[in-house]
Amino acid sequence: MSEQKFIHLIVERQDSPQSSPYTEEFKVPYRKNMNVISTLMEVQKNPVNAKGHRTTPVVWECNCLEEVCGACSMVVNGKPQQACTALIDKLEQPIRLAPLSSFQIIRDLMIDRQVMFDSLKKVKAWIPIDGTYDLGPGPRFAERERQWAYELSKCMTCGCCMEACPNFNERSEFIGPAPINQVRLFNVHPTGAMNKEERLESIMGRGGITDCGNSQNCVQACPKEIPLTTSLADLNKQTTKHAFKNWLTKE
Repeated sequence: MSEQKFIHLIVERQDSPQSSPYTEEFKVPYRKNMNVISTLMEVQKNPVNAKGHRTTPVVWECNCLEEVCGACSMVVNGKPQQACTALIDKLEQPIRLAPLSSFQIIRDLMIDRQVMFDSLKKVKAWIPIDGTYDLGPGPRFAERERQWAYELSKCMTCGCCMEACPNFNERSEFIGPAPINQVRLFNVHPTGAMNKEERLESIMGRGGITDCGNSQNCVQACPKEIPLTTSLADLNKQTTKHAFKNWLTKE
């Protein structure tokens, strides 16, 4: 009979937003095709640490388990990513798990992404039309633009790009690459373009696009490989044109 293999986890834990972080180690029986989430589920079923002491189950967040919802973001071996697609067989052990440090900690690996959702409200990342009655067919979306806009629409607000960005932190007002990318997405939409100038204005002030340091970490961290730096460059051009237009037309 073959010897039982184990997965060695080192988890950064925190009991509350105000308490100090600490690490706890776990040994989880190995099975084929496990991901980080299934490993944490084993800890949840039997919350005993590597020293054999009974402990509280590790808290984390997940939903879809297929890299769509963005809820299970965490730092795995130093890299911000989705825990559902972080496969154990492809990770070096011990596997170190930590919460995204750029967001407020709720508990253990669970974070509060509210700051990102507030930024999406600030940039008006939606199309404000009346959906209570049939408006008929909308304007046609050029196929060439639809194809690259679809790539931008893959954003799942997971926060990985924000974690990788050195300019997004508690000391900065920068709203981060994900909300700015959504400005480009909704501005290219035939109906969304009616609020184009309003969205551009929202990223031209404090915490907007000028706070981007162009480190390009965001595009490397994005699980969906969204061309975030292309969006940032394009919006730099758009906001510059918009600023000149405002200057030329002011009384």
